[in-house]
Amino acid sequence: MSQSPDESHAGRTSPWELAIGPEPEQWDDWVEYDAEAWPERKENHYRCIPTICFNCESGCGLLAFVDKSSGEIAKFEGNPLHPGSRGRLCAKGPATINQVNDSERILKPMKRKGPRGGGEWEEVSWEEAVADIGARIGKALREERHDEIMYHVGRPGEDHFVMRMLQAWGVDAHNSHTNVCSASARLGYSLSFGADRPSPDYANAKFILLISAHLETGHYFNPHAQRIIEAKNGGARIAVVDTRLSNTSTHADRWISPWPGSEAAMLLAVARLLLTSGRVDKEFMERWTNWQDYLTAKDPSGPKTLDRYLELLAEEYVKFTPAYAIAECQIEEGTVEYLADRIFEAGSAFTSHLWRSTAAGNLGGWQVARALMLLHSLTGSVGTKGGLNPNSWDKFVPKPSMAPPPHSRWNEKLWPKEWPLAHYEMSFLLPHLLREQNSKVDVYFTRVYNPVWTNPDGCSWIEMFEHASRIGCHVALTPTWNETAQWADYVLPMGLAPERHDVMSQETHAATWIGFRQPVKREYARLEGADPQTTLGFNPGEVWEEAEFWIALTHAIDPDGSLGIAKYFESPDRPGEPATMDEYWSDVFGNVPGLPEAAAKEDQTPLEYMRRHGAFEVPYAGRERYATEAKDGSGIEVAPGDFRAGFPTLSKRIEIYAPVMGEWGFDDGVLPTYQRSQVHWSAMDLAAGDRALLPTFRLPTLIHTRSANAKWLQEISHTNPLWVNPLDADQFGLKTGDLVRVHTQIGYFIPRVWVTEGMHPGVVACSHHVGRWRMFSGSGAVGASSLVDIERTGSKFLFRAKQGARPFDSSDPDSKRVFWKETGVNQNMTFPVQPDPASGMHCWHQKVNIKLAQDGDRYGDISVDTSLSREIYEQWKEGTRPAPGPGGLRRPLHMHRPLRPTDDAYRF
Repeated sequence: MSQSPDESHAGRTSPWELAIGPEPEQWDDWVEYDAEAWPERKENHYRCIPTICFNCESGCGLLAFVDKSSGEIAKFEGNPLHPGSRGRLCAKGPATINQVNDSERILKPMKRKGPRGGGEWEEVSWEEAVADIGARIGKALREERHDEIMYHVGRPGEDHFVMRMLQAWGVDAHNSHTNVCSASARLGYSLSFGADRPSPDYANAKFILLISAHLETGHYFNPHAQRIIEAKNGGARIAVVDTRLSNTSTHADRWISPWPGSEAAMLLAVARLLLTSGRVDKEFMERWTNWQDYLTAKDPSGPKTLDRYLELLAEEYVKFTPAYAIAECQIEEGTVEYLADRIFEAGSAFTSHLWRSTAAGNLGGWQVARALMLLHSLTGSVGTKGGLNPNSWDKFVPKPSMAPPPHSRWNEKLWPKEWPLAHYEMSFLLPHLLREQNSKVDVYFTRVYNPVWTNPDGCSWIEMFEHASRIGCHVALTPTWNETAQWADYVLPMGLAPERHDVMSQETHAATWIGFRQPVKREYARLEGADPQTTLGFNPGEVWEEAEFWIALTHAIDPDGSLGIAKYFESPDRPGEPATMDEYWSDVFGNVPGLPEAAAKEDQTPLEYMRRHGAFEVPYAGRERYATEAKDGSGIEVAPGDFRAGFPTLSKRIEIYAPVMGEWGFDDGVLPTYQRSQVHWSAMDLAAGDRALLPTFRLPTLIHTRSANAKWLQEISHTNPLWVNPLDADQFGLKTGDLVRVHTQIGYFIPRVWVTEGMHPGVVACSHHVGRWRMFSGSGAVGASSLVDIERTGSKFLFRAKQGARPFDSSDPDSKRVFWKETGVNQNMTFPVQPDPASGMHCWHQKVNIKLAQDGDRYGDISVDTSLSREIYEQWKEGTRPAPGPGGLRRPLHMHRPLRPTDDAYRF
């Protein structure tokens, strides 16, 4: 057991709290007794080195314990100096040691032999891989084929490096998973207050409204969960809106289980009740919302007063009565009144969060974020203590001194004209876009991303990968084998959390911080007197870190500097030579406000400080920044001669009224409103077996596809049964454990049933994360995936497991202790793409039909017809409002875009 730090340690509020790790002054020689040597008191000596977790985007601080007797990492605990996680971790952090020691991990660069997807590989050197890939990219750039380069990232895990690199290359090549994750919520928030993510001040809130499936058991789980429970212990009330009984729901004062996709109707009913009862912060509304724009457009001859605006706003929502919400949302009587009362009582200390759930699941899901922002506007709870901040206030991204200029390109493989308001790249449509544009990607990087498994319509991705006319060279950057890597040309093993350099910052609370991920064994060697110049040789096998790989690749693309690219990754002291990590990160940390001064107090450079501490709390700019005085008159005039900064919207106010939506063809989106989902109950024939399927919910113990090489996590969670309410189970004659066919629009999958009252009647649910599969023995994840056969006839696929999880021999004795056989079902492959016409978000929720399993059906079967997926793609595309928009633009100039190009690129 670790020694306890002093009980006065910052962040600990009572003597009975668990210890959160050794104090920094003990890191050089931390002593623990060896539990296995008991009763002998045998001491183990460790050097503790901080880094950052890589198992979600929270960026929690890890402390690696390096055994001084062997130089190997023994375990991971929390870094008590990290401002976001404060020394506390969820299950995913300590499981990092499983990933480091995974006996099945990829340890050397691999190159395909034989046909793509054939399962034959040969080892290659890093020099050969970098030279080949770099030559291909360099040739494409010199031939002006910039749009044939694409970098596709799942979880970034870092804040600027690759973005800056792609900008230096001059390519519009950044592709992300955002449109299968959070695009709708981003659109709703950005329309409202100019930032595309919220940052709740949970710790100081009096009422917390959570709408997610579920945020606090997935993204930012640990830093948010800490502060939510602290607020609850301090008297705050919590309401959770979730069709499914989630982990967070069990800690709530009120669990609200609506029909999926109806949440905006409930929120608008709450807003109407606040309006009609006069429970509104008029001062905030008058100064900081664009109510005058609404009156000018909607009531030009009427009085230009706030009271007139509030009167008209109440009329806009006249149908959203509590009775309407009860019927439409299928919620309990009194729910609307309860929420209105709690929100009013909390006032400016009302906070909320929405990320996935209804926004990610439903047509028009972005309106839920808009409705939430309406409630925050009515209560003046934006930028306040206990309220809701724009995420940009609570996140800091340090960068090197020299920034590449923006490019002037627009890649329609990423930004097709049909979705001009998409947030962001239309990544999950890539097979369809390449097909209909008759185009290709010559060099395609998938970076910690597994689209064949993660995305909807995965079989269309398989078809795309099989043709070199669509994907010329597929480079999979991954620490472990996954479904998509099976169709790669190169599989390059990249470092895990303790094997790479990155900088991270996240909006975990009302503060700003940066965290430093560093290669632990390399830093250990440096502290022991060595002078390491590269991470290669300090990680297991030939695992490299991405930053050094990208720098080497950039110099291979531009070996003589003639393309003007290499200079951005050049040593400041050795002209023409690649920058080292010490040089690069010294420059980055020298630009962080307050860090040079904090380092100087400890007689360190900024880099030395970050190596030692692993994190730094950047001086916070405070709340209510929209009220900051704008001395040059560039802000908004809130009173005669009184100019304030305002918000980063066109009006510089919170835009409850968003005229840009009308200008781009979405007249029904200028105000927060409600749009019935593609899984609305009125479209269901429940008697015939129709149900709404929720496939988005997450388990707090798993990590997308990265869980497969974390044995502790797999032992806890390795299947994904179909959650079915007892009323539905009775209709179908089902009991827990029975097999069932879940028919989608393009196929079906076969899960087992779990009968539970923790699910709304008429709705079923199946979790994400599991259902891993592989085509070949020896391709990893034996304990977490099934070996499958794939039967194909034309556009039809049938996946059938021929071997589930099993015990196996390896260097890890625990591999013989795998006791489970079933590994879940990859339901996403049976979903067609359903892109929201406005946000571009894939609408995850599915209208399905439930049938009893048929003779010959086996657990985990997946059946798909890609010809049907193409038909449904065309149907959803018919609802779009393609560019050009006003002024011949491809997209509104003020709307966010990763790697924003110059303004001229926005015009056709």
